[in-house]
Amino acid sequence: MPSPFAADRLPDGSRRYGHRAVVARRALLLGVVGVGAAATAGVVLGGDDGGGDGGAGRAVAADPATLPQAQPAATTAPPAAPAPSAPPAFSTTDAGSPWVVVNKQHPVDPVEYVPPALATVAGKQVSSVVAPELTALLAAARADGVRLALTSGYRSLDYQRGVHARAVAREGAAEAERYSARPGHSEHQTGLAVDFGSTTDSGCTLRDCFAETPEARWLTAHAGAFGFLLRYRPEDSAVTGYAAESWHYRWVGVDLVQRMAERGVTTLEAFFGVSGGPQYA
Repeated sequence: MPSPFAADRLPDGSRRYGHRAVVARRALLLGVVGVGAAATAGVVLGGDDGGGDGGAGRAVAADPATLPQAQPAATTAPPAAPAPSAPPAFSTTDAGSPWVVVNKQHPVDPVEYVPPALATVAGKQVSSVVAPELTALLAAARADGVRLALTSGYRSLDYQRGVHARAVAREGAAEAERYSARPGHSEHQTGLAVDFGSTTDSGCTLRDCFAETPEARWLTAHAGAFGFLLRYRPEDSAVTGYAAESWHYRWVGVDLVQRMAERGVTTLEAFFGVSGGPQYA
């Protein structure tokens, strides 16, 4: 029986999250929040070191998920419709925005950015805005018989400095920078990015073979229903600036994932018209 969280495959080969998948995801999410399952899964709010905003001059995009407000029921005569209000906007430069674009051209700004609130999910810190959907995603995977591991979440500027330095020492600068971001240029600093690991083949964690694991296949089919975008695809390296990472997912929200799928766009850079590529600005 197919998972209720799966995307529908369209005739052109693209995927779209239909009504069934969205309803299933929202029901699970409401259950997690409503009965306190998030607490039992290890969600603890706090505040620690953090990430940043992108480069100046990038676009501000309207939230595609804005819904009209319900009008009061008519009694004798229907009231005049109120003037429509402007939809909320998410910035591509504000480090706290779910749509912020961080890459080699657009660093976290300010460089010392720390998410205003952090949560711990499965032993890793993430921005508190990510925690409910990440908790629901892990629960949905378990319901499908898949146990996902989290290997990385939020990274402070200093932590990323160490990660990058070790990669350079191990691989040399040119090779290291194909996959390791310089400090201040990592999505992990925003608290919106996570790295998943395999519990069925631990040797493929953070390696190319992760793409062939049951965990990766489940994420490919279902992560979008919880607002997570596979950020570094093999075919997108020239745009994102990084080699493929089948384990690195970025939370952007279900509505943006849906809109990107409808347009057949796989990168934030292409969707928002933001510059990217392998060269640092």
